[in-house]
Amino acid sequence: MDEPTDGLHVKDIRHIIELFDSMVSQGNSIFLVEHNLDVLKAADYVIELGPGGGQMGGKLLFAGTPREILTCPNSITASYLQEELPERH
Repeated sequence: MDEPTDGLHVKDIRHIIELFDSMVSQGNSIFLVEHNLDVLKAADYVIELGPGGGQMGGKLLFAGTPREILTCPNSITASYLQEELPERH
């Protein structure tokens, strides 16, 4: 799906994440193109392409879990997710 949360209210985004989680727990795989940080931090696996869009993009910057992206020096998304992901103890 391409940007399924585009234009949705925050409450609706929470509902769609719950729907995706339910679908995955039933054995389904879901592939999203998404920029919403709530969706990214809820993902099992993230693939970041870049470093920009169009002809500037298309290179693999990162592939792994949302938490693992925080240690990726090439990631543009990591600094935004750092603020969103709770600290691990």
